Amino acid sequence: MFLKDSPFSTKQSVKIGDKIIDFSTPKIMGVLNVTPDSFFDGGKHNSLENAVRSAEKMIASGVDFIDVGGYSSRPGAQEVCMEEEMDRTTPVVEAIHKSFPDVQISIDTFRKKVAEENFNKGATWVNDISAGNLDHKMISWIREYNIPYIAMHMRGNPQNMQSKCNYHNLIKEVISELTYSVKALSSEHPLILDPGFGFSKTLEQNYELMNNLEHFGSLNRPFIVGISRKSMIYKVLKTSPNEALNGTTVLNTLGILKGASVLRVHDVRQAKEIVELLGRLEYKK
Repeated sequence: MFLKDSPFSTKQSVKIGDKIIDFSTPKIMGVLNVTPDSFFDGGKHNSLENAVRSAEKMIASGVDFIDVGGYSSRPGAQEVCMEEEMDRTTPVVEAIHKSFPDVQISIDTFRKKVAEENFNKGATWVNDISAGNLDHKMISWIREYNIPYIAMHMRGNPQNMQSKCNYHNLIKEVISELTYSVKALSSEHPLILDPGFGFSKTLEQNYELMNNLEHFGSLNRPFIVGISRKSMIYKVLKTSPNEALNGTTVLNTLGILKGASVLRVHDVRQAKEIVELLGRLEYKK
C-alpha cells in the first residue's frame, strides 16, 4: 500500500553552506562513468569532450547531481590504482565545474585522497560505495570538513563482495551495518544513504530489498535507489543492459513510491518524467 503522505511530502532536506537541498520532491543523479569497463557506459566518456557533452545533456534534461566515477565497481571488476582513478576523474570534474558551476557534482570513490583531489577541482559530494570501510581515513575527513556524503552498504570490495551475501535478516542487517558505518557523523551532517542494490546481494536479495525499501525511511535520512540497467533487471527479463530501460523505469517508480529521495540513473530524462508524473498523483491507502 502506498500512503498518500509518504514519498513526496517527506520533508527531508540537506544543508550545504548557505544552500538547502529539499528532497520533498525526489532528485535525479546522473551517472557519468569515465571508465573503460563499467557494465553499461564503459568507454562512452573516454575523452574530456565526450564527458562534458554528456554532462551538458544531463543538465538540459534536468539532472540534480552528476556522479563522476573512475573505478568500475561492477562485480568482479579489476582493481584500479589510485593514481589512475585520479587521472580519470579530476580533469572531468574540473571541466564540468568550470562549464556548469551551479551543478552538484559527486565523486564516486571510496578513497579519501581521490575524494579530496576532486573536491579541490569542484566536486560537492562524495559518493562512497563502502560507507568508509575501504579507507578508514574517509569518515574522519568527511566529519572534520563537513563534506556532503553519500554512504552505500556493501560488504567486502568489488572483487569479493558477491561471496559475502549471507544474511540472517537482510533488511535489519543492511540498515544496522550502514548506520554503524556512519555513526561518527552528527545528525546535522549532510548525508544520503544507499542500500546498495547489487552490492553483496544476490538477485533474490535485491528484490527483497526493494520489497522492503520503505523501512529505510525510519532512518530519517534521504536515501538513494540505484538500480539503473542492473543485472537484477536484465537477468530476470533475459535481456541486456542496453534493453533494460523499461525495467529500470518500473523499479524506479516503485522506489519513489516506497520513499526514495534520489534516483541514480543513466537515463536522466526518463527518470525526471517519473517524478513529474508521480507528482500529479495522490496515493491512496
